[in-house]
Amino acid sequence: MNYYLSILKNYATFTGRARRSEFWYGILFNFLALIVANVLDNVLGTKIMTDFGFELPYGYVYIGYVLLTFIPFLAVQVRRLHDVGKSGWFYLIVLIPLIGFIWLLVLDCTEGTPGPNQYGENPKNVG
Repeated sequence: MNYYLSILKNYATFTGRARRSEFWYGILFNFLALIVANVLDNVLGTKIMTDFGFELPYGYVYIGYVLLTFIPFLAVQVRRLHDVGKSGWFYLIVLIPLIGFIWLLVLDCTEGTPGPNQYGENPKNVG
């Protein structure tokens, strides 16, 4: 939970490095929060109805949460890429269908470069 809160506190910090644990625990708690937002949409009846007469599987609470957390989670992804020695622009690799997502997933699971790199100190050694 502390990692999730630190991601939200560093709202738009695209500099530095992020450990694997910060990234993956943040993703885990974000996923749980998305489930809670979806349940709230169901309980409150705030699902979105389209002009075609069917209900979308998400509602206003869900969309609001996604919009509020998009930048912090983009920032932690960039910091995670910095930890493995890649530029934040490398995130655009996901635009390559299927292979780009798999490549990014492998990078997210890879241990960061030991010691300092061009993006900062190793976060394992700090604090």
